[in-house]
Amino acid sequence: MRRWYLGLATLVFGAAAALPPPETMVVHGLRAPAEILVDRWGVPHLYAGSADDLYFAQGWNAARDRLFQIDLWRRRGLGRLAEVFGRNYVEDDRAARLLLYRGDMHAEWAAYGGETRNIATRFTAGINAYVDWLAQHPEKLPPEFRIQHYAPSHWTPDDLIRIRAHGLSRNVDSEVARAQGACRGDLALDRVRSPLSPPWSALVPEGLDPCLPRDVLRLYNLATRDFKLSAEGPSAHLTEPTLAADERYDGSNNWAISPSRSATGRPILANDPHRAYTEPSVRYLVGLEAPGVHVVGANEPQIPGVSLGHNENIAFGYTIFPADQEDLYVYELDPELTRYRYRTGWESIRTIEETINVRDASAQTVKLQFTRHGPVLFVDAAKHRAYALRSAWFEPGTSVYFGALAYQKARNLPEYERAIERWRAPTLNHLYADTRGTIAWLPAGFIPRRRNWDGLLPVPGDGRFEWDGAWNHRELPRRVNPPEGYLSTSNELNLPAGYPYAERRLGFEWTSPFRHFRIDEVLSKRAKVSIEDSERLQNDVVSVAAKRILEPCRDIRSDDADTRVALSLLSRWDGSVSGDSAAAALYETWMTHHLRPAVRTLLLPPAQATGVDAASIDAVVGFSEHPEEWLAEHAKERRDALFGQTLGAAVRELRTRLGGDSSRWRWDALQYNVSEHPFSPILTASERARFDVGPIPKDGDGSVPNQSAFRAADFRQIGGPSVRVVMDVGSWDASVAINHPGQSGNPEDPHYRDLADFWRRGEYFPLLFTRSAVEQATERVYRLVPGR
Repeated sequence: MRRWYLGLATLVFGAAAALPPPETMVVHGLRAPAEILVDRWGVPHLYAGSADDLYFAQGWNAARDRLFQIDLWRRRGLGRLAEVFGRNYVEDDRAARLLLYRGDMHAEWAAYGGETRNIATRFTAGINAYVDWLAQHPEKLPPEFRIQHYAPSHWTPDDLIRIRAHGLSRNVDSEVARAQGACRGDLALDRVRSPLSPPWSALVPEGLDPCLPRDVLRLYNLATRDFKLSAEGPSAHLTEPTLAADERYDGSNNWAISPSRSATGRPILANDPHRAYTEPSVRYLVGLEAPGVHVVGANEPQIPGVSLGHNENIAFGYTIFPADQEDLYVYELDPELTRYRYRTGWESIRTIEETINVRDASAQTVKLQFTRHGPVLFVDAAKHRAYALRSAWFEPGTSVYFGALAYQKARNLPEYERAIERWRAPTLNHLYADTRGTIAWLPAGFIPRRRNWDGLLPVPGDGRFEWDGAWNHRELPRRVNPPEGYLSTSNELNLPAGYPYAERRLGFEWTSPFRHFRIDEVLSKRAKVSIEDSERLQNDVVSVAAKRILEPCRDIRSDDADTRVALSLLSRWDGSVSGDSAAAALYETWMTHHLRPAVRTLLLPPAQATGVDAASIDAVVGFSEHPEEWLAEHAKERRDALFGQTLGAAVRELRTRLGGDSSRWRWDALQYNVSEHPFSPILTASERARFDVGPIPKDGDGSVPNQSAFRAADFRQIGGPSVRVVMDVGSWDASVAINHPGQSGNPEDPHYRDLADFWRRGEYFPLLFTRSAVEQATERVYRLVPGR
């Protein structure tokens, strides 16, 4: 799996290499010379004489490599799309402005600690310096700006932390889905749609009408969706592809191995955060070195510092800790629709008017409305009701991943733990390892205290349902140096036995546990875990869920020839959802198009079934293993009949798709990955080939470590591992990484797509740390010198 870099020993320990001739750039705002060494995999390593100049250079470099991406992020987040893309995006801009942080900026900056504001100031000054340099060198402007005929903008430090809607918060969408079930008369559909964990019975809050308007989350979805430029406007791409609740792609895996279980004798920390696939990649690898700062790893390119990686003493990584950070509030309005009932009186809705500049049209004035809880997403004038969002996003200190600046300089566990006391968003399983041999799990984030409700449904906004601050970091669990010698998290319910769950109610919508089951299965069976073992495990496609679902099929007998073909093929399968597997192609077709919809129809009344696209993988596993808990009569017989009927139908579908010879079926002939550029919908076919990356044949599914969340309609993978990192703690140059599909955001750059095939094959490159190793691998040098 690591064969791509057999020359690593020569790379690190060979004779000193002569660096390529530098490209000298005069940069206004830099205080002393700085260097950027770009290695052969597109990773920039930045060196400066001070931290001030280092973060300035990081902003300059982010603009050099990802200017279109970060400029679009800023425009979208601040609500400034219409000024360059036209009137179809006014509603998009209005939605984004509703979700901006509008609180006290002094409290906001203070929440991150003393250095953060200065770091942000220098980082944005570096971005602006590159924008100014482009004005003098327009031939270097990224092609997207030329296609749409607009220029990149200047930034302010506040821009970085006011934008929140790109982050991962939760759970307002599931509150609405659950309310729709309650409106149809039954909350039991949760058991089929997305089982609560630990088991919990949601109740409709007193005074809530669960029959919500159909478009109650339209503005929320406009503000948080993946941006695609379309001639028809944003609504043309508002609908999300059909995914079961357990196939959401904002998951991740990580594990930390203690020295006693490590083949190296040192800790190993592995991490592969999962997100939607876009071009450019959502992640960016970078190395940073200046007096007092030496770190390498990944972050989002518009954020200073490194959030996943290591310094000279510690390694750090994360997965989502799926706590509940959102609530939808429902208000009774007065006849004029300007006030809402609160406690014993009425409060006025606060209204702000803002001007949205529109390209090739007159500016438009929009109204933004707010209650004490947050932005008003919808007003139902006929019923005199309003709906507002309360979210952790509107609390100081919840700018996504900004808290990493506090921990990336930590030297030991006490310093790291003090740093993540400030961590607020997103809620994460922080995993830690250090050169002294310590490993630790420390969840953190802003998690509201809900004293008298569970957060699973919208609540009346009349004052009876209020947050009582947030749970203190010290009230969350932690583990340090466990006796089993490793720690791992995959977004599953991982609170320890005895934790006061019923009292604290951190959240009930944890990710399906099957990725975690497989990782734990592999790690627990190996006496010693190597770097290569971790690479293989990040690329593992064995499905524990598939093996459990298929176990009862061994006893099924059928007179249908197609069903017998399916049973024969699956009986020989080991559960590996590999790309070349005929059994995997059959299993995934059966699950996606036949079994999961059929289980939904069997287990839910018709009125409930219409609100659920398919049964969750958890529900299908439970139904397969214990049908008597789901059906009152003839449970096993009805399960076996359903399995037989749907298996035969899946065989017939595959014959249509892949031909009659089952030995030639392949899963990767059906599933594929495309990293799509935001402009893809408006491009010609030849332009899309230049800007999009793919199609790439793909293996895996939503329940394996190498997660692949795909669309039910066409099996296109739309989410999964983005960057993968495996860190050899203390022997830092032996660490490895891969970023899909490449480091650069410029389609004319060789590093735009050069990592895609290696990512697909499970290969890695060395994530270099020492200056000597970096110089051996350097292919390009930028020397930044101060301008007068």
